Amino acid sequence: MLEAAKHGNVEFINAMREANHDLLWAMDDHGRDIFSYAVLHRKYNVFQLMSSLCGNKDIINYTTDMLGNNLLHLAARLGPLSDLNLRPGAALQMQREIQWFKAVVEVVHIKCREAKNDEGKKPEEIFIETHKELMKDGEKWAKETAATFAIVGGLVITVMFAAIFTVPGGLLQDTGMPILIKQKRFTVFIVADVISLLASIITVLIYIDLQTSRYAPTDFLKRLPIKIMSGLGFLSLSLVSMMIAYCAALGIVLQKSSLYKHFYVGIVVLTCVLFILLVPLQLISQIVNFTTVNPINGRQETFIRRVFRYSRVFVKMLVYYICDPLSNFFFKFVVKISGS
Repeated sequence: MLEAAKHGNVEFINAMREANHDLLWAMDDHGRDIFSYAVLHRKYNVFQLMSSLCGNKDIINYTTDMLGNNLLHLAARLGPLSDLNLRPGAALQMQREIQWFKAVVEVVHIKCREAKNDEGKKPEEIFIETHKELMKDGEKWAKETAATFAIVGGLVITVMFAAIFTVPGGLLQDTGMPILIKQKRFTVFIVADVISLLASIITVLIYIDLQTSRYAPTDFLKRLPIKIMSGLGFLSLSLVSMMIAYCAALGIVLQKSSLYKHFYVGIVVLTCVLFILLVPLQLISQIVNFTTVNPINGRQETFIRRVFRYSRVFVKMLVYYICDPLSNFFFKFVVKISGS
């Protein structure tokens, strides 16, 4: 039974339970049962099964092994590599470890949170001690990701800012207005250029904030993954808008040539859709699932609540990165003007 729990073999556990119910309480030489093995080896299916089967909560609440460790002490230890490698990046691996710890917190008695083992250590102390290196790796991974995407966002800002002053078709010498301002393709070019520029600026601001953020254990649960996901989403929007602006400019230049259609299919469909959209969206969808769906206790937010919660996060993010800096700028500007 213990080996089955170690490898997550729920079918074998159920079969043996039906044959002899007392086998559920099998223990090893260290006084650890199936529940302890499920927590130690991060087998969420065995954890869910035992949570549903154990009617006597006192058995879960007060069970300790030979070293005085309760379930929360065991959950505070670093999980096996086979479980950590299920997620890309040390920050998301740290998120999974925190999800496991919080899932066990919901199961055990509240006194277990402050209980000490034979070494005199509390569960939180063991968690900090055993996850110290993973936290450092998660911080390094997040900052390196932030630096990489900030560089890309800065390059897009430079290109899109310069494109406004070198519009396709040129400018009128006497007024400085674009010659092709009344064409629809030119309107698409301007709108896409502005969207790309703004999205790139927001991307750089988000990843600057990531560089200066704190990296406490609880921040890896939602705060940091949401920032990474938001920055990657705005960067993808910036790149897609840049490609749209490029295709609109290409359409203006080659509007009398049939080659424009081939450029549109080759560049927009293959490059923009397949690479700029699918690759970032895959990571974004993974972060959304990891953050909104708890794989340990099976709890999942409804689609409406998820959309509502992330819309609030999006609004707060816009207020934090755009409205607050603009309001501070205008306030300082008004004070300066009134003082002069």
